[in-house]
Amino acid sequence: MVHYDSIERSFTREEGMKKIWIIVLFVVIAVFGSLFAEGTYTYDDFESSEICASCHESIYRQYDRSMMSQTFTHIWDEVEYYELALPHARKLPKVAEVEAGCNGCHAPVAFLTGDIPPKKPAEESRANDSLSCDLCHTITGFKGEVPFNFNFVVEPGETKYGTRKGGESTYHEIAVTPFLHTAEFCGTCHNEKDPYGIWVKSTHLEWKESPQGKAGVLCQDCHMTPARSASVTAGAVYDDVRQHLFHGAHDTGKLEGAAEILLYADAKKVKPGKTLTLEAFVLNAKAGHSIPSGSAEERLVWLHVEAKDARGNTYHLPVDPKGFPGEELLIADPEAYAYQDIGDIKGIDNFKGIKRDGDVPAGDRIFRLPYLDPDGRMTIAQWHTASLGVDYRLKPLEARRETFTWKVPKDLPEGDVTIHAEVFYSRLVPSVARYMKIPEEEYAPVSMNADKIVLPVVSK
Repeated sequence: MVHYDSIERSFTREEGMKKIWIIVLFVVIAVFGSLFAEGTYTYDDFESSEICASCHESIYRQYDRSMMSQTFTHIWDEVEYYELALPHARKLPKVAEVEAGCNGCHAPVAFLTGDIPPKKPAEESRANDSLSCDLCHTITGFKGEVPFNFNFVVEPGETKYGTRKGGESTYHEIAVTPFLHTAEFCGTCHNEKDPYGIWVKSTHLEWKESPQGKAGVLCQDCHMTPARSASVTAGAVYDDVRQHLFHGAHDTGKLEGAAEILLYADAKKVKPGKTLTLEAFVLNAKAGHSIPSGSAEERLVWLHVEAKDARGNTYHLPVDPKGFPGEELLIADPEAYAYQDIGDIKGIDNFKGIKRDGDVPAGDRIFRLPYLDPDGRMTIAQWHTASLGVDYRLKPLEARRETFTWKVPKDLPEGDVTIHAEVFYSRLVPSVARYMKIPEEEYAPVSMNADKIVLPVVSK
């Protein structure tokens, strides 16, 4: 056991700077609970996922398509780490631990072997294993009271852990651990505190407070759905084999329908020159956590409403502000800039920043949780988040009511007016993605849902 008082007494005045760095190390260990394990193992202690594929072919194919197999090699994760997090960690002592810490979840085998920083994906090192089969199936629990910052307990070796009793293998031993069938298992990476003590990922904590969490609906029930199949090629078929799809925000089918929208008007007819008030209710109908969740600073979710007359003219309807403090970050403004700390990281003098809201039309409602750097500026660097703005995301089974006031043009032609409301999701802020040279398919907007009403135009 380490006794802090005896350590302090052992320092001389000349060793003052050493004392400071020792204290910093203790803080790092406190924040990143499993850093003690860095360098404990070798790559040989962990099987590659391709080895697992020889017996678990179907499961492996699912996993290989998922983001779990790309946590290190995915283009945005690579760019974010090597072009932002790593240089920032070496420049700013406050965030120094992210050089290793990012890899605790994105390249955990590299982290556990002390291969820090790992070679880039193009060099095809074992860091490319990303979040491997063997890593997950040798986890037996977590340290502490709250799962976060890769504080899992891993026991690599001949024994692989699962949740089904009675299994046999000619290649490895099989043991059962109920931990793999808990939300806390997911929380070890899907909760994260940054060096400033801010919860910059809290998907498990959001789930815990959700109606789904309180009803016992687990993360795995939505992201590893059970189906009748075999987990081993030509093996026994079961009704409830967990599919290793891990489908989430990077799967369009998962995004579609996750939010519902209902649109209402305060009149059954549209009168030129009069005012029409519209109400849109946006509901998180499916996710057991907020939308967006996880790295919420990277995501954009917004509501767009427009009217189209009988001649095809389109009228964009901006949302009515509600007037609460911090709302200015939640209504799209094409002239607003943010992410100035990218200039700090890259050493760009007088960096103006990047368009805050990407391609979101002016006046649209944005459902976001702003991440703010130590200077109060919106940041894309979650490790550099010193505070959070207003949490205006879509919480589980919660509806947000938005109003739109349309001053109907006096020359609106006769016929019908169609009022259309749609919720969109971008996985990355487009302006940031373009600045960092990320391919368009990584940030192209996805329609989550839409609704419309058709009203006749009358003169009286």
